[in-house]
Amino acid sequence: MIRVAKTAGFCFGVNRAVETVYKLLDEDKTVCTLGPIIHNPQLVEELGRKGVRIIDAPEDAKAGETVVIRSHGVPPEVIEKLKVLGVDYKDATCPYVQKIHRLVSDGEREGRRVMLAGDAKHPEVEGILGCCKTPYRTFKTREELENLFKNESELAEMPLLFCEQTTFNVEEWEKCLDFVKKVCTNASVFDTICKATTNRQREARELARESDLMLVIGGRHSSNTAKLKEVCEPYAQTYLIETAAELAALPVKGKMNIGITAGASTPASIIKEVLVTMTDKIETNELNFEEMLEESLKSLNTDEKVHGVVVSISPTEVYVDVGRKQAGYIPANELSNDPNAKPEDLVKIGDEMDLLIMKTNDQEGTIMLSKKRIDAIKGWEDIAAAMDAEEILTGKVTEVVKGGVIVLYNGIRVFIPASQAVANRGDDLEALKGQDVQFRIIEVNRQRRRAVGSIRSVLREQRKAAQAKFWESVEEGQEFTGTVKSLTNFGAFVDLGGVDGMIHISELSWNRIKHPSEVVSVGDTVQVYVKSLDRENGKISLGYKKKEDNPWEILKNEYPVGTVCDATVVGMTTFGAFAKILPGIDGLIHISQIADRRIEKPQDVLKVGDVVKVKITDIDFDKKRVSLSIRALLEDQGEDASEE
Repeated sequence: MIRVAKTAGFCFGVNRAVETVYKLLDEDKTVCTLGPIIHNPQLVEELGRKGVRIIDAPEDAKAGETVVIRSHGVPPEVIEKLKVLGVDYKDATCPYVQKIHRLVSDGEREGRRVMLAGDAKHPEVEGILGCCKTPYRTFKTREELENLFKNESELAEMPLLFCEQTTFNVEEWEKCLDFVKKVCTNASVFDTICKATTNRQREARELARESDLMLVIGGRHSSNTAKLKEVCEPYAQTYLIETAAELAALPVKGKMNIGITAGASTPASIIKEVLVTMTDKIETNELNFEEMLEESLKSLNTDEKVHGVVVSISPTEVYVDVGRKQAGYIPANELSNDPNAKPEDLVKIGDEMDLLIMKTNDQEGTIMLSKKRIDAIKGWEDIAAAMDAEEILTGKVTEVVKGGVIVLYNGIRVFIPASQAVANRGDDLEALKGQDVQFRIIEVNRQRRRAVGSIRSVLREQRKAAQAKFWESVEEGQEFTGTVKSLTNFGAFVDLGGVDGMIHISELSWNRIKHPSEVVSVGDTVQVYVKSLDRENGKISLGYKKKEDNPWEILKNEYPVGTVCDATVVGMTTFGAFAKILPGIDGLIHISQIADRRIEKPQDVLKVGDVVKVKITDIDFDKKRVSLSIRALLEDQGEDASEE
């Protein structure tokens, strides 16, 4: 009996990298890859025959070539070099690897030393370590990890960050984790082994336990293929082969229970070739081997798929040539999940695409086809992998529905609940319609064909990154253009771009105001400056009043002592009346200065609201006091009259 592991063959990341190369070739691009696109010599040779070159460094790229970065990823400086050189490139780094890059960078910013489980010479590990700006350590076994701590005893007390190469041996990692828990006092531990790797190793182990012989198919330079062999060897006689040609030298004949698995970089065509070749090597009277082979190949067949070329477009259908005598057509509602999309906007004559046969009508000579269902099949694989890798996706909001919005991603309708759609409660969902948004998948139910996402988690992460960048450079006195976010009785909160600062009510105006709404409104764009910073508590006090608007500066420059001006009575006391000279400045007219005669109380002559002529007799800028006099003016007038 032959059993093929369900997880055998390309993983999501490898498939995406290979598809990236093929897509560029279909677009007639000249392609080169930064290192072999995958660790499979047969596929690399095939791509070589199609003109795909392998280069070792960005400067090796020729004019007009597009460089593809393989799923292993590269250090950040390689990306920068490509940009500096102006080289066109496509980044096919696996989302799982990108996640490790982010973890390592964030960990270093927190002051943690990176401890990476993996092979330091592996390209994926080299890319990860390229994100490290401070000393790091690598190890491949628990024994190596223990030796690190013996030689560097200070590690046990240091803040550390542990993570693993995506294809690291799951069992070995568990042994290392056991040691970390016992020894480290301040460690952050992240399980970064790819879920596909975990499942593949688990299934290979279970299959090996029930087999007389195990075949592991894949490139000998492939790390994950080598680890599959390691996983199987304790339970069954295990051989690693690259192609079916190697079967001739193996003791396959006569084995009743044979298990087959394959590395993440092994093409389905090679797995099929191995299975077919084995028909000549196995003799059994108990089973119909042809039926057994067919059963094994089921998951690898694509008989319902066809490749078509668009030959005509109408408002309701797209007609395609699928290389058969029947005429192929795609109804408009089978082109896309976007209900508002028009066929002419989605495809053009000459476009090539994979399609799913929905119905064949031999009498009419037609085949009804679907593109959206093929997209959905691939889309669900991408969605599930993106959820596991916490990858950030980009899609278009096509509908606002009860309780949230619908985002279309690769033909998949993703529901975003209202609570996860916007940064703040109460924000308008309608404003999202038609917009491209970034989101994460937080739930996938294949049976119900339901995917749930979150825009808010991405917005929060972006805001956190913006905050970190802000606090690295902000200084007192620095000026910003911000947006008024909310108002309270004591001030206005302003969004400075990921970080909020507050303008105290006393800083909003040189005049006395009862509420910030007298000066600003929510949504206003304002120019502010940093008055003070509380880095420990993350608080920022902002200034808004302009020095040139300071009424005391205006008074100093335009209203010297002796100036005669109009003043409005704004208040009364037993010892005098207060009168406003300028907005924000009230002067005191002492009771003795209200009239040229003795009065009992200010109300005998003045009342609130009266506009009177006054003379500024004294200014104390330190104590912010101004003395005014009506009497001085009356006396001046009397002297003028006597002189006449």
